[in-house]
Order: sequence, then C-alpha cells, then structure tokens
Amino acid sequence: MSTTIVKPAGDAESPRAGIAFGLLAAVIWGGFLVVSRHGVVLGLEAVDIAFLRYVPAAVLMLPLLLRQPGRGELRQLGWLKPLILAALAGPLFLVVGASGFYFAPAAHAAVIQPGGMTLTSVCFAAILFGERLTLAKMTGLALLVAGLVAIAGPGILSGQSEAWKGDILFAIAGTMFAAFTILVRRWRVGAWTSTAIVSGLSGFLFGPFYLLVWGPERLLAAPLPAILEQVIVQGILSAVVALYAFARAVHHLGPGRASFFPAMAPSMAIMIAIPVLGELPSVVQWTGLAFATLGLVIALRRPARIPAPT
Repeated sequence: MSTTIVKPAGDAESPRAGIAFGLLAAVIWGGFLVVSRHGVVLGLEAVDIAFLRYVPAAVLMLPLLLRQPGRGELRQLGWLKPLILAALAGPLFLVVGASGFYFAPAAHAAVIQPGGMTLTSVCFAAILFGERLTLAKMTGLALLVAGLVAIAGPGILSGQSEAWKGDILFAIAGTMFAAFTILVRRWRVGAWTSTAIVSGLSGFLFGPFYLLVWGPERLLAAPLPAILEQVIVQGILSAVVALYAFARAVHHLGPGRASFFPAMAPSMAIMIAIPVLGELPSVVQWTGLAFATLGLVIALRRPARIPAPT
C-alpha cells in the first residue's frame, strides 16, 4: 500500500514565488558553470569538483536529515526512492554529463543537455500531470533552443567523428535531471527533503569512494582560495540553495514550466563570465541570450482565463 506525502499547510502554489525561486536557481547554476571552468583551469577534474560539491553539502544537510520531520518523510519514501533521486541528480548525473566532453565539444553540451532536459520535462509533465502543451509553451521552448544554439556559436557544428557519443551522454544527463524534476513532483517530496536526500546520500556514498579510488592529492595541491571557491559555490550555493530553490519552483509552477529555468544556466553563465572571467559575449551570443530570455518569458505566461458564460 503506497503512502502519499502531504504538502505542508499554508504552502499554497504561487506563480510569482515559483518564478523567483527558478531565477535564483538559474543564476546560481550559471555561476556553477563559470566556477567549474575555473576549477578545471587550475587542474581539478570532474571527480574533484563532485567531491567538493557533495561532501560539504552532505555535512551541511545532515542535521536536516536527522530532524524528526525529515525522518518522517524518509520513512514514507522508503529506501529505493531516495537512492533513485540521488542517482538522477547526484554525482552520477555530473559524471555522465562531464564524460560527454571526451567525445563532443562544449558547445554541444550547452544546447543538448539543457534543451533535452526541458523538452523531456515538458513532455512528461503533459503525460503524467496533464500540463497543457500550449502554443506559448512550445513557442517558448523553440525560442529557448534557438537561443542556446546561438550562445553555443559555430562550435555546435564542430566535432569529431565520435561526437555523437558525447551528444548521447549529454542527452542522457539532461533526461536524468528531467526525471528528477518529474519524480520530485510525482512523489510529493518536500523541497528541503529532496535537497537533503540528494546532497546527503551523494556526499556520504561518493566521498569515501572518491578518497579510495582517486585520493586527495589534487585537492591538496590546489590553492586554498580555489578550494574555498568550489566549496562555497558548488557545495553550498549549487548543491543546496539552487537545488532547494528549483524544488520550490517545481512545486509552484509544475515540472513543465519549472524545467525552463535550468536551461537558462548557459545564458546566466555568459553574464557572470563578464565580470568574473573578463569574457565579453559576441553579438551572436547577445542575440541568443535575448532569444532564450524571450522564450522563458513566453513559456511562463499564464494562459488567459476564458470568462464563464453569462
């Protein structure tokens, strides 16, 4: 006999709150892309960044997992559902996406992973939750993908003969996060609980595995400011604050509309890279940013209500 997790009282859906939470998550994930690139430049690898992302987050979220309400939700979920959520949005998600770079250029990832995630979320939200595939939503999705293609630039047309392997990995990563988005809503998992599950299980399972297989040598060799930068942006802001904000956006907007916000991360990264890395976007990238933003605005518009006949 299945058990349904009841929403807390006074937690009514609010589209404005959902948009605010979604934008917060998109900005933080844009910063995550910039900081991840900075870490790679300094000699860190994807597994190092995953360790710095999930282990501090696990320590931070441990008290939430141990408190009484958190334990109650976990008991209702059982043991399999938390493992599935952690697998879909945890280190495995990062490793699958990062592995695509061995075969395909970054420009492919900037389009396929977020675009595929949004498309998958919209389709499954329509099938499972009855969210309407409105003209506005489909137009917004088309503009968003066009904007991502423009942001990626000519690199989207480049790639080796095995680039298709990387594209498949990017698509799998996007589908994984889309599944996480859908399941959080379908299983009615609270925002803090879903964040604690992903961060806690990921950190406590991946941390010992990382130390056993790769060891801490690269972390010890990296400059301390770079480590602190990764811990703050990856472990606190991205793994905790952004994931919580996105779960709140899913609650307020539904998985279909909320899925547009992670796809805005490349656009946010372009804006953040201007002051942080001193990189100025090209005219084409500015155009892509405008298209992606317009697509988000159109997709999030509430459908007009048809007045009741008098």
